[in-house]
This record gives sequence, C-alpha cells and structure tokens, in this order.
Amino acid sequence: MATDFKESLDFDPDELRKRYRHERDKRIRQDGENQYVEAGGKFASYSEDDPYADPDFTRDPLNLEIDVAIIGGGFSGMMAAARMRERGFDNLKIIETGSDFGGTWYWNRYPGAQCDIESYCYLPLLEEMGYMPKDKYSFAPEIFAHSQAVGKYYDLYKDAIFQTRVKALRWDEDLKRWRIETNRDDDIRARFVVTAVGPASRPKLPGIPGIEDYEGHSFHTSRWDYDYTGGDHSGGLTKLADKRVGVIGTGATAIQCVPHVAEHAKELYVFQRTPSVVDLRRNSETDPDWYDSLEPGWQRKRRENFAAIIFGEPQQEDLVNDGWTDLAHRIGFIAQQRIAEGGKLDPETVREMTEIADFQKMNDIRARVDEEVGDPEKAEGLKPWYRLFCKRPTFNDQYLAAFNKDSVHLVDVSDAKGVERITKTGVVANGEEIELDCIIYATGFEITTAATRRMDFEIEGRGGVSLFDHWGGGIRTLHGVASHGFPNWFNIGVNQNGFSPNMTNMFDDLAIHIGYIIDEAQKRQAHIVEVSKEAETAWVDMIREMAAAAPNRDFLAECTPGYYNHEGQPDDAALQNTPYPGGINAFNKLLAEWRKAGDMEGLELR
Repeated sequence: MATDFKESLDFDPDELRKRYRHERDKRIRQDGENQYVEAGGKFASYSEDDPYADPDFTRDPLNLEIDVAIIGGGFSGMMAAARMRERGFDNLKIIETGSDFGGTWYWNRYPGAQCDIESYCYLPLLEEMGYMPKDKYSFAPEIFAHSQAVGKYYDLYKDAIFQTRVKALRWDEDLKRWRIETNRDDDIRARFVVTAVGPASRPKLPGIPGIEDYEGHSFHTSRWDYDYTGGDHSGGLTKLADKRVGVIGTGATAIQCVPHVAEHAKELYVFQRTPSVVDLRRNSETDPDWYDSLEPGWQRKRRENFAAIIFGEPQQEDLVNDGWTDLAHRIGFIAQQRIAEGGKLDPETVREMTEIADFQKMNDIRARVDEEVGDPEKAEGLKPWYRLFCKRPTFNDQYLAAFNKDSVHLVDVSDAKGVERITKTGVVANGEEIELDCIIYATGFEITTAATRRMDFEIEGRGGVSLFDHWGGGIRTLHGVASHGFPNWFNIGVNQNGFSPNMTNMFDDLAIHIGYIIDEAQKRQAHIVEVSKEAETAWVDMIREMAAAAPNRDFLAECTPGYYNHEGQPDDAALQNTPYPGGINAFNKLLAEWRKAGDMEGLELR
C-alpha cells in the first residue's frame, strides 16, 4: 500500500497486530473444544427438558414405511419439506424433538432474542407466502410464529412427528431403506432420509470443575426458565428482584438477554473471557409501501446481493446496508483511494487493505464502548481486540449501557482463561468466590464441534459403517450433502458447501438441490442414489486445495479462540471441513449448472 496512505492513519497497524496476538495467546487453552461438555448424561436436563411441551404426552409406537424422512423441524428441515412438497411429495414425515416447528426459534425464547440478519433475507419463503416482517430485524416470537405459518402453508403439520428424539439411523441392505429408531420405540422405514438438525440445535455447557455441585438454580438460555425469572420475551423479569444472578458467556445470546436481566436482578455478574463485537442494531419498522413495491424474485436478489457484498464482490447497490456490509464499503473506499494514488490492487495489497479497513472498523467499535460505558475499567474490559469476523459480530443498542448500573458487574476472566470453578453456592473467578442464587449459561450450541456431538444419534450406512468413523479424518461429501457408503442419505449442514452468515440462504438452496436429486431418482425409477467414491474424493480434494490457496487461509488461525476456529486449535481436518471457498453465490451457481446438465455427475443411480 502506498506510503502516504499509511502515514495518514491515526493508529499504528503494527501495534494493533501485536495487541491482537497478545490477547489471542492469553486466551488459548490446551483443551480446545473439550473445554465444553455435552448436554447429555448427567447434564441431559439442560437439553432434553422441554418447558414448552406437554409433559404428559404419550403415544403408541409407530410402524411406518415412507418415501422421505426429514430429521429436524427447524428452518432447514421445514425448507427441505417445503421444497419436497413443491415437487409433489406427500408420503414424508418430519421427526422433531420439540412439540412444534421452529428449531432454534422454538427453543430460543430468552428475553430479547432477535435475528441478527435482516428479516427480509433471513425469514425463509417470504415471497412464496406473501408475508411482510414487522421489523428489519425480527424478534423471536414473530420468527417462531413464521415457522408455524410455514408449517400450515405447506401442510406440514399432518406429517410432523413431534416430541420424538431420533436415536439411530441404520441402512437396511435387504429392504433398501433406512430404519429409524426413536425414543418412542418407533419402527420407521424410509426410502430417503434428510438430516436437517441445524448447527444451533444442541446446547453446550462449559466444562467448569464443580458445575455439577452447584445447589442454586441454573438453566441454559435455550431453555429459559420464566417460572423462576418472571416475565416473557419482552422482559419484565421481576422475580429476579431479590436474586444475585451470574451469566456465563458473552456471545450473541448474552448480548440480547443481559440488558433484561440487568434491569431487574438485585445483582448481576457477567463472566467474560472474550468480549463480543457489539455494533449498533438500528432496527426499524417495515415500510408497507416499500414492501408493496418489491418485484418478483426480490428475496433471492436481496440474499445474493448481501452475500456478494460480504464476500467482497462489487455491487452497484447495497440492498441491505447494515453492520454486516459496512466493512465491505470501507474496503471499497480504501481501494478507490489506492487507485487514485496510482497503486495496483494485487492480492497482497487487497489483503493489506482489508486488514486496514478491519482495524478502522474495530477502532470504531472500541470507541463506541467508551461512549456508552461511563466506568473506564468496565469500558476497557468490554473492548474486543481481534479482527471483526474472528467471532460472529453482534448488534444491540442496550447491552453496553447496561454496565452503567452499579448492580451490574463485569468479571473479566481472560487472564485465567475462564471461570476457575463452581461451588455449591456460586462461582470462583480470579481467586474470589461470588455467591449466586442463579447461574444462566449463555454458552451457545455445538455449532462447529465434531459431528458426533452435533447430531446426537448414530448413523450407520452400508455394512454397518458409522458416518462418524467415515468422517473421522474430516468430513467427506459431494457438494456437502451426501457421502459414499450412505445411500439415499442427504444432509443439510454448514461444511463443504456454500457458507453465508445468513444461514437460511444456505439451507434453502441445499433443500432445493436435495429435492431435485430425490425427484430425479423417482423419475428415473432408481431405488438407490449414492455418491461414488471417486466423486467424493474429488470434491474433498478440491475443497482442501481451494482452502489451502485462499488468500485468507491463515485468518482464523490468527484469531482469538472461538467456535469459528475450534477454540484456537484449527487442525488438518478443519481445512477439509471448510465451506466452499468461492462463497455461497459461486457455490449455488455451481449446483444450478450441475442440475442443468442433467447427468447427475458423481452420483450412482441403481
């Protein structure tokens, strides 16, 4: 980059790099992702208890033979079912642990819960259903209601099997079907299976010594206990007025619920290892006239525009224009400045421009902390020292101001790499025990951990081979949706396919792709559809080669620990598990061209 540009900066990039490395290094733990424990076994109540379901619900075991079984009733499963419905499939079932559709938005009913991607991009099937979201960023009750509306619109309720947990999927070579075992002793035999459990379906807990010894009240944010706190999604947690509450975790969930807890709790202690990026939300009500002016195809156009800008692809207009796309505009401004100076935009210069724009954005984020938080010590502790997308950025207009209350305490545990232990009566942090009436675990989900932790059920393909053994050295698929040795099985996930922060965009296009494959199998009278070994190997090799050659391949390795980089310990398998490096728009174009060719390349139909 030109020398005169560097001289115009009001900060020293080398000093920021040094500070970022220091902050990263002091947070790295040897146990990596194993610092979290699964919400199963003795901790099963944190994930298996359902406060929204009928506790007395019972039914007789089912004995069914069906065409398609979809595992999961969240947005990914619902879109798979909706796209199958559009192709005329009626003999299908959706198996869901909860008592209704919604997935993440069935479980996440904590106070303040809200989507952080613009509703017009995030809420699926808006154009098909003619629905106008109330706000630019919808709140959880509306998102849950939209899930229910999708279920009604596509007549999915008649095919839903709720309050049922899948225990195993096993391929039966004689029947040429998948046998589905459940916790209700069902015998369901499906020709095709689509696993759509979603990346945010299984809560995880911190593996803090003594966590099982605590005798006070505790719950995970995905199972919010309003009987204990009082109130509802909009707040009013008046039962906390005489309670000393601790919140462990400061990711997207805590950013939204902490202001409500802070408003009512007698004392609130927020235990923080790494502060989140907290940008302005700037929510607004939807303009009906604007909505009425939208032309057919508007939602796909908007999603693709958002994805293109996020991945640095030039666009004439930013249709979303929010905190997610702001960094891209900053990079564009620097690029224009560089060109005006007569400079070149070679790959190394682009990397440097991106880093400078990132530094500037994060300086603004840290400056906002100083503006919002009056206590200098608290403000310093709330400043994030890492690149913007090292962790998923958050957006909230009340979180930082909550720390201006004398009753709200920030407990910085970064030097100790986390909370030291939990006792019968509270939490030990930085050598001091803090007595608490309630601990709220805002520690997120099993998003990027091993597939065995995320899926919570066994999948056995041909010859009894476990999918998790097949994926032992890294995920192996074609297009991220199917694997060799697992006939008639498809998966909607986040690995080896087109990634976007707007996950419903990913889910929908994968659902369209899977629907096409199953429909073509029916039309071609094929009983078996399976990825060839050669096609799987070629796709895995391509993913690894593209990921290794990507200009930002070292980005996550240099980041502060988080679920994006396997808690600071990316390994060889992580390279293989990456999304399609070309971005979601390029990936979806590749799939569309594959379908247009019509030869089902890489699949064996028998």
